[in-house]
Amino acid sequence: MAIFLTGSTGYIGAHVLANLLENSSENINLLVRARDANEARERLWRAIQIHIDFPRFRELLDQRIAFFRGDLTGSKFGLEDDDYQRLVKTTDSVVHCAASLNRKSEKACLNVNLRGTLQVIELASRANTDHGLRRFSHVSTVAVAGMRSNEVVEEDTAIDWDRSDYDPYARTKKFCEHMGRELLPDVSKLFLRPSIVLGDSRRAETTQFDMVRAFVFLAGLPVLPFRPGDRLDIVPVDYVADAISTLHLKEKPLHEIYHLSSGTDAETFQQLTEALASAQGRRGPIFMPGLEKSSTRMINSLARRSGKLGGVATLLKVFFPYLLWNTVFDNSRVVAELGRKPAPFSKYCYELMRFSRESNFQYSYRDWPSAANTAKTASAAAPSKESRDTRS
Repeated sequence: MAIFLTGSTGYIGAHVLANLLENSSENINLLVRARDANEARERLWRAIQIHIDFPRFRELLDQRIAFFRGDLTGSKFGLEDDDYQRLVKTTDSVVHCAASLNRKSEKACLNVNLRGTLQVIELASRANTDHGLRRFSHVSTVAVAGMRSNEVVEEDTAIDWDRSDYDPYARTKKFCEHMGRELLPDVSKLFLRPSIVLGDSRRAETTQFDMVRAFVFLAGLPVLPFRPGDRLDIVPVDYVADAISTLHLKEKPLHEIYHLSSGTDAETFQQLTEALASAQGRRGPIFMPGLEKSSTRMINSLARRSGKLGGVATLLKVFFPYLLWNTVFDNSRVVAELGRKPAPFSKYCYELMRFSRESNFQYSYRDWPSAANTAKTASAAAPSKESRDTRS
């Protein structure tokens, strides 16, 4: 039996997969878009190489990973009947990480988040009927709380159906949680809500740069249109992935909903800018919150332009509302379960910024080793069975 994991080639999903592989003995069923087995393996290697070296990856791939090559939004994931039935019968729990974070496109969010989640729920329901499902874990977002201002939000009161949403991403993720509750009434469920996920507290390197670009741009401004005492609920991806994998594997989690966030320890703009200024030996920015509205208009105008500045402005347009809401999400539940708090952003933000600038916001991916190098690796490693691959 195996854990069915979606989104394994994505940012959070790859971190979760690495945790599950290294910290458990579970087999993993992966849904991957690929034309053939080689492409599936190469896509996974690209996603997970920041965590695992190639010999270890091949060992884990051969022993514990099964590929199901399909599409999240297709009926039965676009798999042939025999392959889909094999997926149903070998899945004993589900971790659903895949999602569209395209906050500008309602179409993308509807297709991937709603249609895709419905297909995952259908798979979970069939597995539960066939042999019982141990758990269904859905990776959601704190943004399901809707428009907020100057609040500390707790898990059980976050969703208010009369409250407006910031964007299609938040709206569709709220409905995904609703579908999971309504359509899997007899299954043990977890709804795991990360806040702003930015960087890895263990290393400067990252493979995800969208939010980092916006952060680095703002960090370079001499004037910021924010209130210095407002807090930003930023959490490192390693803490989020550890929480997802640990809670999913736990026999009896204490709750059904967890905020994977910094909670009331979330740092202020003042604290973050002082940490960056100190690391660089320079003065911090001036805060002028009266410029908030004019800054919003300027960002919206620049977002219509092409080029590098237009791209940064587009990112800022998407994330700007989340920088202004001064809202944090209580994380006492996950802290109690893990026995530790997430690392504060101020402790690793400078190294993240320096790496991103020096690498020109690119990660130097390593290709699949050549046949000669692979043969050397294979001769040095213990023999293992071939990776199971299910064709779509």
